[in-house]
Amino acid sequence: FWGAVRMMMRWILTLLIRWQHDESGVAAVEATFVFPLLSILMLGTFDMGYGILASQKVIRASQVTADLVTRESTIDSSGIDEAFWAGQLALEPFNADSYGVDIVSISFDDDATPQIEWRETRNMSANGDVLSAVEPLAEAGQGVVVVTIQYQYDPVFAGFAMGSFSIGVVPMQEVAFARGRKSAVVERI
Repeated sequence: FWGAVRMMMRWILTLLIRWQHDESGVAAVEATFVFPLLSILMLGTFDMGYGILASQKVIRASQVTADLVTRESTIDSSGIDEAFWAGQLALEPFNADSYGVDIVSISFDDDATPQIEWRETRNMSANGDVLSAVEPLAEAGQGVVVVTIQYQYDPVFAGFAMGSFSIGVVPMQEVAFARGRKSAVVERI
């Protein structure tokens, strides 16, 4: 009986020694540890790249909108609609549900004090800093159009990996300044 037990113990000991020196599964174990980290890095790089692209598109949208508003000396509601939609189209292929615009035409009186001539705000709150932002551009008898674009970029994979974190995140915002091409102040009719 004890001989059989010794033989069984020797066999188990031989198996343990052989298992200890066997390295065939090490790569699989290492891959198991490294794969999640590499996946998170790759998906995070993708989201970061798309975030940078969205930021560039917000800049383009503000410039397109400002350019369309300042092309003529006067603008009507349909012209403002066209500028709004053109700015929104500049965001493609991103979802434009959170796209907002604030268009302000400002004139400067004889003392170069800024005054709001008209304002159109859609899908965002009005930019409260426009009058102080145009102070360096103040010239008596001149004007400027200020276009503020706001956009909330929602990452594709970050919410999957880390849950919803977009609550409380400040949306992207870009402000463009443009002078009227055909008149000092762009009037609304």
